[in-house]
Order: sequence, then structure tokens, then C-alpha cells
Amino acid sequence: MNNFEGMNNFTITGRINTTALELLDQHSEGLRWSELLLKIKNSDSSFHSKTINGCVWKLVQKFPDEVYKPSKGVFRLLKYK
Repeated sequence: MNNFEGMNNFTITGRINTTALELLDQHSEGLRWSELLLKIKNSDSSFHSKTINGCVWKLVQKFPDEVYKPSKGVFRLLKYK
């Protein structure tokens, strides 16, 4: 499991953000919004859908040095740009 800089893995949002970044790291082509939400939910059923939605919605804003949107609804790590 990767430890992304600035993550607090003891909070729910920290765990969701870490999971999202790890999933994006595994998919160099990027993931669509719906795919990312589903994969995060499947990774831990204790995550609430609305919390996942909020975290994914803020990914680019919260991690501008790591995540970008190459097109509407697609999230991708900058290192794969």
C-alpha cells in the first residue's frame, strides 16, 4: 500500500483519498468518475457513498500536484500525463 504525502489514514476521508490515489496509480489511463466511485466503494463497504462522492469531487482541488482531469469526468495522475 502506497503512502501518499499529506494523508491522514486515520480519518475516513483520508482513507478514501488514499484509496482513490492508489486506484488512479493502478490505472495510468485514468478512471471515469463512476468507475472511481464504484472501485472505492468495493474496496471498503464501510465507506458511505456520499462521503466517497465528496472526496472524489474534491480530488483535483485537494491534490492539484497529483491529480488532473484530462477530460470531463475523467481523473488521472499527473505523472501519467
